[in-house]
Amino acid sequence: MAVESTVPVEIDDPVNARILTVSEDRIQGFAEDPFTEIARQSGVELPTVLERIRAMLASGTIRRVRQTLLATNLAPGALVAWKVTPERLESAFDFMSEEDPFSGHVVIRSTDAETPGSAYRLWTTLKVPRGYSMEKHSGFLARQTGAEAFRLMPARRLFALGVGHVRRRGVAPGSKTEEPGRVLDTTLVELTEREWRILVPLKREFEVHEIRADPWRSRAAESGVSLKEFLEVANSLNERGVVGRFSTFLEHVKPSVSGNRVTRYNALFHWQVPVGREIEAGREVGRHHILTHAYWREGGPEFGNVNIMAVAHGTDKALVLAHKEAIDQHLAAVGIPVGYTNVFWGGRSEIKPSEISPLAYADWCRSVGLDPEQMRPEPPATG
Repeated sequence: MAVESTVPVEIDDPVNARILTVSEDRIQGFAEDPFTEIARQSGVELPTVLERIRAMLASGTIRRVRQTLLATNLAPGALVAWKVTPERLESAFDFMSEEDPFSGHVVIRSTDAETPGSAYRLWTTLKVPRGYSMEKHSGFLARQTGAEAFRLMPARRLFALGVGHVRRRGVAPGSKTEEPGRVLDTTLVELTEREWRILVPLKREFEVHEIRADPWRSRAAESGVSLKEFLEVANSLNERGVVGRFSTFLEHVKPSVSGNRVTRYNALFHWQVPVGREIEAGREVGRHHILTHAYWREGGPEFGNVNIMAVAHGTDKALVLAHKEAIDQHLAAVGIPVGYTNVFWGGRSEIKPSEISPLAYADWCRSVGLDPEQMRPEPPATG
């Protein structure tokens, strides 16, 4: 489907901004007609919504359009920090981003000073489908990249999820919800083979020509089921907490065709709070509007035993730090002591969806010369 070159594709175009304010992270759960819902919430006519999203996707302003899943409920996952020598850092980044379909966000990070964990420059998110071992998969990646060490940090709880870069551009430091952040569990959900068959096309990103009203009809045909059955299963998965949001993901690191950037600074905040107060602290952190993600993760001794982490983006470093200071002050005001805190800044990055299908994992193992059965977790020790 051709896209007119005269259609505005920048995020600061007023019509595009209205669309993106909704389409980045306001279409929560599964929508049977997501583009019509974007039109309804943004107040922009549907033909214009379709035209603008097609143009922004074709130009690269939008990186991808897809139905997201709450993958923490579908496959074991973790944030992984890798200790890689400086001379191997770039090649390790390339391998993680290009050769491993189970690594999602791949980011080179740095700190403003030498701190606990600052030698761990490469950070990835990892999903290993059910029935396989994250530890063994990470060991394979370490051997391939020459990583000296790695730290797996699974999410114990989630407190904030939602991108909304356009919507957050005007957020003031300290802006937060009246109520503490919601706690999202990470309990895995068991799916049937039929549900997996529908889930795989449901989550695949849309091509430009697929940006149209009634977008699920072709995906249902691909699944070998009727549209009615496809929608029933998708709604059932939504009710079971498997479906995240329908989203247009902006290219927020690389500049647009005119040189504009959605964000310039990607900050991973760390806090070490008292053991037993992680959920309380996470809910207080997670209420702040600037954050796209907030988690309870255990950093261990490599990272000063931090246990609350959050991500914020911005175009001005001093402003990002002002947001961090406001969160620090809020934690102090509500009586949650912080024993240690830090900021890891993002540099080179690549973002892609992690594969979560067990069948895809077995195929990948065979493609790289691994026996899938050898990648199973070790049986628990008996004594």
